[in-house]
Amino acid sequence: MANDETRIQKNRRAQILDAGLEVFSADGFRGATLDGIARAAGLSKPNLLYYFPSKEAIYRELLDTLLDTWLDPLRALDPDGEPLEEMLGYVRRKLRLSRDYPRESRLFAGEILRGAPLIETVLGEELRHLVDAHCAVISAWMAAGRLAPSDPHHLIFSIWALTQHYADFEVQVAAVLGPERDRWAEAEAHLTAHFRRVLAAPSV
Repeated sequence: MANDETRIQKNRRAQILDAGLEVFSADGFRGATLDGIARAAGLSKPNLLYYFPSKEAIYRELLDTLLDTWLDPLRALDPDGEPLEEMLGYVRRKLRLSRDYPRESRLFAGEILRGAPLIETVLGEELRHLVDAHCAVISAWMAAGRLAPSDPHHLIFSIWALTQHYADFEVQVAAVLGPERDRWAEAEAHLTAHFRRVLAAPSV
């Protein structure tokens, strides 16, 4: 019986978190309410409060889970790989993350836009150290003539901006392209070609 209760509680928490993700990604932190999250989860508010004491608790758990997922594509960059293919692989991984996790992308963007009060320390420490370490790798590739020279930090910012656009502005992209076009396949082909031109080492 205890195992059943644990399984049920785990499923109920997942149900609430999914509802919270839906509401926060659509309405933002300030616009979201416990009542709205409870409705989206198909639960009463008292039932929701049994699992989470506040909307802040739901929001914080979603962010904590998201951050690891968000950093994985950069962590996968292999310093011993072929530089151009490693960078293009990173572009594709970031785009696919936007395709597969659009709500999470909008949740993250919303947190940044409100000043990142809950993840400011993570941004200034874990994210900064991770980016700095990989920028050092990219700089070494550029210095060796294996990639076209540029500022590695701004290169990574450009990759973030161009890939995350397709999640954060998904409604706009879909409206402009229309339903008959495969926007994700087109985006991957376009961004791969774009960054190949930007990053390809100059011919000797």
